[in-house]
Amino acid sequence: MKNIIVLGAGMVGSAMAIDMKKKHNVTLTDINLLTLEKVKQKCENLNLLPLDVTDKEALKSIIKNFDLVICAVPGFLGFETLKTIIEAKKNVIDISFFPENSLELDALAKEKSVTAIVDCGVAPGMDNIILGYYNEKMKLTDFECLVGGLPKIKKWPFSYKAPFSPVDVIEEYTRPARYVENSQVITREALTDCEYLEFDNIGTLESFNSDGLRSIIYTMPHIPNMKEKTLRYPGHVEYVKVLKESGFFSKKAIDLKGAKVVPLDFTSKVLFNEWQLGETEEELTAMRVTVMGENANGHIEEVVYNLYDEYCPATQTSSMSRCTGYTATAAANLFLEGLFHEKGVFPPELVGKHEVCFNYFLNYLKERGVVYKRTSRLLE
Repeated sequence: MKNIIVLGAGMVGSAMAIDMKKKHNVTLTDINLLTLEKVKQKCENLNLLPLDVTDKEALKSIIKNFDLVICAVPGFLGFETLKTIIEAKKNVIDISFFPENSLELDALAKEKSVTAIVDCGVAPGMDNIILGYYNEKMKLTDFECLVGGLPKIKKWPFSYKAPFSPVDVIEEYTRPARYVENSQVITREALTDCEYLEFDNIGTLESFNSDGLRSIIYTMPHIPNMKEKTLRYPGHVEYVKVLKESGFFSKKAIDLKGAKVVPLDFTSKVLFNEWQLGETEEELTAMRVTVMGENANGHIEEVVYNLYDEYCPATQTSSMSRCTGYTATAAANLFLEGLFHEKGVFPPELVGKHEVCFNYFLNYLKERGVVYKRTSRLLE
């Protein structure tokens, strides 16, 4: 039994802390005392500790006595928090999904003899793990990930709810989307190349470009075609485009009756109640990961992994928390069990490439009801 500290008690952070408590002593931290108290109502045996991760000296002091750090702070705090953890010579699993390039900290992690597994959620996360595994088994030419978290009940106009801040969602709609086509990195606006696709248990969904490839642009440059797209209910994109084109996502302050107002701040405030996911509100996660290339027998093979997951009423855990958090706790446990011990910063594809780790992830998630269904077919 190890001593684990989880930084961030949001929906995903709290789910990870409760899951890790099954095998280890766990301390959960957050800057918000009310957030910590809410988690205590679900799991009384957790150790709770108020902590401001921006106080770097306090952070280093608190984590020094723990065997592993799991970081689930908001994205805008993620890079500096991860850097501080590495400087403190602590091994870490990180799912803060910060916009900076985590590989910039690789040299520091090696210098401090630290293992840092980053981006270890559902996507990025499990899609990277699948890609990393099949990159070892096949000569890949194509990779595609389609993913989205959605409410079970559609409410006009957006038919959308989020387990995190509207600002983070809007960032997904405004950040230029990078994908790889014919070995060239292409950058396009988000919300482009919309397609309608069919999914079991759901029906028709709408996919659009988003900037989700992250580390694999750098770690898998030999794969000529790679793309990640976000999934929403049909019609969502059109309404979001109206807001975007009308200036509601602008970060430039405007004058309103003598007061300076940032449109993005106003929009986020308005959308908070519209998009806020209730604690017991039923939602789902849909994902389809496709890899294609030449297999060991010289045939062109397409392998597809489909995920459909729902809110768990028994544990009152959102699907997105389950799919994201349990991938990270799988990484934590496989590290603690000695299945992965390399030093440096590792995106999930560099962990999943090891067959023992790949199988560990799938089995760990299956035990918790998060099931990835595999199909394949020969194209030549």
